[in-house]
Amino acid sequence: MMSFKKNGAGMRPQNFKPAPQVVPSVARAVPSRPPVSWSREQWLAALPPVLASLNLVLSEAQQAQLADYMVMLAHWNSTYNLTALRDAQDMLTHHLTDCLTVLAPLKQHLTERGLLDRTPPARLLDVGSGGGLPGVILAICYPGVQVTCVDTVGKKAAFIRQVAAELRLPNLRAEHARVEQLKGQFDLITSRAFASLVDFVTLTRSLRAESAVWMAMKGKDPLEERDALPADVNVFHVEQLQVPNLDAERCLVWMR
Repeated sequence: MMSFKKNGAGMRPQNFKPAPQVVPSVARAVPSRPPVSWSREQWLAALPPVLASLNLVLSEAQQAQLADYMVMLAHWNSTYNLTALRDAQDMLTHHLTDCLTVLAPLKQHLTERGLLDRTPPARLLDVGSGGGLPGVILAICYPGVQVTCVDTVGKKAAFIRQVAAELRLPNLRAEHARVEQLKGQFDLITSRAFASLVDFVTLTRSLRAESAVWMAMKGKDPLEERDALPADVNVFHVEQLQVPNLDAERCLVWMR
């Protein structure tokens, strides 16, 4: 016969053993895939399809320089945080291909203005260049244009100087400074996701050479930013761009 004893909740058998307490399991975060880096050979293999899709022709030497630059960007990025992207495929579409897409419109502008391969060389300023996007790519693809990249972060300017030295790009230089502190005159001033159009033109107005223009790389057409521009700044063209394998809007805003 089973005996019982009293407890605070009533009667229970003497040999009663409480069920083990069930502790709710905590879902563990699945570790994300580590970013994939490409070798020089892998970057060289990825370039021809991109160039073909954009109808661009670059020499083997220029393609090698682009591949070397992307390897350097990924390597320095692990220490100096040059860009938020780490994966090679993302860097191909969002950085390299995105910047290569502006080559054709830029070449048309430089040719029409007689700035391509002139003497002395045309001067292009890339504002807020970061790790050299698009300044380094433009310097590689247009060796007859003098490209200056400016950034307020010293390590980013140091990286671009290293790129210029290792890739032997005499037409590429870097300035560690606030853009409003720069001196000189430039024939074309560009930026990529740097600031609003108002800030962009205001900070660089004194750096424009005669007949110079601004070329702002933007995502969606920034209508509100355009409306806020000073009355004497004219948006003379907004060029829609299609970046291969990138499902996002891109455009160039040309101003004078």
